Amino acid sequence: MKMDYHKNVLANGLRVVSYRMPQRESFSLGIFIKVGGRYENSQNKGMAHFLEHLLFKGSRDYSCRKIKESIEGVGGSLNGFTSEELTCYLVKMPSIYLEKALNILSDMVIRPKLSQVEIKKERTVILEELKMYKDLPQSYVYELLDELLWPNQPLGAPIIGSVDSLLKVDRKGLLSFKNNYYNASNMIISAAGNIDEYKLDKMVSRIFSSLPKRKDNVFIKARHGQDKTRIKVFHKDTEQTHMALGFRGFRRGHPLRHAVGLLHVILGANMSSRLFNEVREKRGLAYEIGTAVKRFYDTGAFLVHAGIDNRKVPDAVSLILKELVKVKESLVKVGEFNRAKEFYIGQLRLGLEDTMEHMLWIGETTATLEKTYSLDNIINEVNRVNREDILKCARFLFKDNNLNLSLIGPLKGAEDKIRKGLNLS
Repeated sequence: MKMDYHKNVLANGLRVVSYRMPQRESFSLGIFIKVGGRYENSQNKGMAHFLEHLLFKGSRDYSCRKIKESIEGVGGSLNGFTSEELTCYLVKMPSIYLEKALNILSDMVIRPKLSQVEIKKERTVILEELKMYKDLPQSYVYELLDELLWPNQPLGAPIIGSVDSLLKVDRKGLLSFKNNYYNASNMIISAAGNIDEYKLDKMVSRIFSSLPKRKDNVFIKARHGQDKTRIKVFHKDTEQTHMALGFRGFRRGHPLRHAVGLLHVILGANMSSRLFNEVREKRGLAYEIGTAVKRFYDTGAFLVHAGIDNRKVPDAVSLILKELVKVKESLVKVGEFNRAKEFYIGQLRLGLEDTMEHMLWIGETTATLEKTYSLDNIINEVNRVNREDILKCARFLFKDNNLNLSLIGPLKGAEDKIRKGLNLS
C-alpha cells in the first residue's frame, strides 16, 4: 500500500502531516502537543491532564456548549487524551467540515478561557475520576505496577495526579503550564481522510503562524537500577484477583522495537497466543490473560496482565513465569514466528483503514519519532526481524532483577506462596 504523506513545517516550527483518503466520507483531525505526565514533578502532577479537561470548557470564540454542539450537531465526535508524553485534542467529522473543526480545536488550544468557576468545578470532577480508577482494580493494578517500574519519578506516578497535587492547581499555574508547553515548536497538526491537504496547510498557517517559536519541551529522564524482584500486593475483597506483571524494556525507537512487538503477539496479543492457550484454554486459571508493550522516548515496558480465580493465583503466576522462561530458552518455531508477523502487519493494515486510527498513527509517530512512517516502511522493518531477535528480547526482558508484580485481591493467605514462586532462573 503506497502512502504519500503530505508534510509542511511553518517558520515557527509547527508541523503539519496529512494523508488524503478520497474514498472516505469523513476526516479526522488532531492537535498533538509534546507534553504529558512525565513533564511534571510532584508539585504540579496532574497539570497536563487538568488543562486538557479545561480546554473543553470554553475558549474565546466558543462556549463549552457551543464547542460540543458545533461538532456533534453535524454528526461529528470530539475528544482528547493525556498520556505520559503527549496531549491530543481530536475530532472526526463529515468531510465538508474541515475548516469548522480546525477553527474550534485551534481556539480551544490557543485561547482557552480557563475560568475560575470551571477550574473549581473540574477539580471536583477529576477528584471523582481519581476515586473511580482506585475503585476499578483492573485499572488500579497498573498504577501500582508503574510505581514499581519507575519508583519516585514522574513515569511511576499517575497521570491524573494525587489528591494533594490536584488541590494545589490554580489558574495561575495552569496558565503558566500552558504558556510554557503549548508552543508552536512542540505542536503537530495531523489529519487523515477526505481532505484537501493544501487547503489545510493554508488554514493552519493563517491560525498558527503568530505563535512563538521556542525550544523543545524537556522531560525528566527515566532512572533504572533494580537489583531484585519487586512485588506489591493490595488486599481487597474482589471476586477475582487482578495481576500486572512488568519488565522494563526498550525505548520507542530501539532497533528491536518490532521484535518486542512480535514477542507480544506470540505471548499474549490474541487467542492463538501461548499465554491464552496455556493459562486459560488448557487449565482454566484465568478469564482474562494477555500482554502489552509500553514505549517511551528513553525507556519502555513489557506487561503481562490477567484476571485470575482467587483460589488459583499462585498456580497462575507460576505458569505464566514458566511460559516466559520457555520463550527465552529456545527459538520460536518458524510457523509460529511467521503467523506472528502476519498478525502484526495485518492488524496495522486494518487499523489504517480508519481515518481516526490513521490520523493518530501519523500524528504520534511524527511527534515522538520525528518521522512519519508508512505501512511499507513498517513491513520492510518487520520483515528484517528474525527469530534470534525474539530470543534476544526475551533474554533481555525476563530476568529476576527486572521482574515487577502488582496484585489486587483477597490474597492474605497466598501472598507468601506467591513471593516464593517468583523465579525466572
